[in-house]
This record gives sequence, structure tokens and C-alpha cells, in this order.
Amino acid sequence: MTDWQDRIQARPDVCHGKPCIRGTRILVSVVLDNLAEGLAPDEIVAEYPPLAIEDIHAALAYAATLAPEEELVPMR
Repeated sequence: MTDWQDRIQARPDVCHGKPCIRGTRILVSVVLDNLAEGLAPDEIVAEYPPLAIEDIHAALAYAATLAPEEELVPMR
């Protein structure tokens, strides 16, 4: 399992403190949005050359860590 803390950073001086892939300005949310739209990890890496497959895995691990903390209730 990828240790997301080795690949994801959140610094106030980079991307307004939003989580991004370390050493880039590629937001974790961008990676997750691409996955949600059906792109395969290798397609995302091809679209964003600074990324490695391990960065995609780290983004998923980060999201999995956050998921139990939040519950979304459908709006009706």
C-alpha cells in the first residue's frame, strides 16, 4: 500500500494550501476527478507527465483516509 504522506503535501504557499502531489501543483482533487470520470491511472499519468502511478495510488489512499471522516447526506 502506498503511504500517501510521502507523495502528498499541503503547504500554504503552494496551491493555497490545498493537497497536491509533492513537487507539483497538481491537486489531489484533479487526480480524483479524473479517476471519477473513468480515466485509467496510466491515462492520467500520460495527461500529467510529472505524475507517476504511485501518485495516483497515493491520491486514492488519501481519499480513503478522509472518507470515514465525512458523511454526505443526499439533498432532497
